[in-house]
Amino acid sequence: MYALEQKGLRTDVSGMPLDWISYREAVRLYHLDQVVYSLGSVLYEVHGGVSARTGERSVIQVNSIIATRGDQYAKVRSRTGYKPPLNNDALFSRDGFLCMYCGDRPNSEALSRDHITPISRGGRDTWTNVVTACKRCNNHKAGRTPEEAGMSLLAVPFMPTHAEYVYLRGRRVLTDQMEFLAAHFPRTSPLRERLRLL
Repeated sequence: MYALEQKGLRTDVSGMPLDWISYREAVRLYHLDQVVYSLGSVLYEVHGGVSARTGERSVIQVNSIIATRGDQYAKVRSRTGYKPPLNNDALFSRDGFLCMYCGDRPNSEALSRDHITPISRGGRDTWTNVVTACKRCNNHKAGRTPEEAGMSLLAVPFMPTHAEYVYLRGRRVLTDQMEFLAAHFPRTSPLRERLRLL
């Protein structure tokens, strides 16, 4: 069994990854008969009360991956123009918690979001214009482009698909969850190579 902080991966019936859920949310979905099937390892075995009619105690086993009935956002997320929300946690995870200029891996408090083309120069706050940078490199680059600052990027920034975004948002992703999500990554995903190295 896992610590109660371990999240389960929720998908729709077709297997499209949707989001991470707590064991409480998972138990609620099981209780409401919203779980169509489950995959992966058993995360929790949750014991409920004793039935006055049968004398039996209810038990719900929560798996690491559960497929649930319908989600109004699933179709939107699978569309070609879907753009996941940009936030620092997912950005830092996308870049492997490395400074994309010097390659250092400082603690997360020393990381920052750098705009390749600065906002002051018409750059936008988009996945393809931002990278993880240590505060030292971000301050050195300042309001310049990397070329003007004499700095080069270690990797090309990319916008994650929804499945990649779900993976990036996971804190402690189990092996079965990782394999499930990776099966939904594009063949050219930069994250595929990183997962191969783990």
